[in-house]
Amino acid sequence: MKPAAAFGGLGGPFEAPQLKTMNEFLRAAVEEAERGLAEGGIPIGSVLVHRGRILGRGRNRRVQRGSVVLHGEMDALENAGRRSAQAYRECTLYTTLSPCAMCSGAILLYGIPRVVVGENQTFLGEEDLLRSRGVAVDVVQDARCRELMAQFIQAQPTLWAEDIGHGDDRINS
Repeated sequence: MKPAAAFGGLGGPFEAPQLKTMNEFLRAAVEEAERGLAEGGIPIGSVLVHRGRILGRGRNRRVQRGSVVLHGEMDALENAGRRSAQAYRECTLYTTLSPCAMCSGAILLYGIPRVVVGENQTFLGEEDLLRSRGVAVDVVQDARCRELMAQFIQAQPTLWAEDIGHGDDRINS
């Protein structure tokens, strides 16, 4: 079995050491999603990684903070603090769910060149936009990411529809 296949079909030019690191960072994003769910929020987590080190961790906190913008990716960026443009251009953003239009806009604004997505089956965000602008988007289809979202959407469909800013027409269940 090739190393990429061992990671759940990631594919692409990744060698085993990178997969181990990627798995570690995706696991950190999943931990953030689980924390968010435990707090009564939406289970989407993210981490911003620069040169093998997590700069910022985040989770969707729209419910917890009454925020209209605190998606997991936005929270991770906020928690990373101010960084140079060069630092962002050397980062990878790990997120448990495909980034929405707002989060994709932030990825493009800061020039983050790579995004690793835990899953895009329950929600397909702006991956095509990111790719069209030169961002490498790797989708893992992680079972835990899918499970967290599927359970949440089943339990809280109205809150989920509110979170993505649309009716349920973009929800893939």
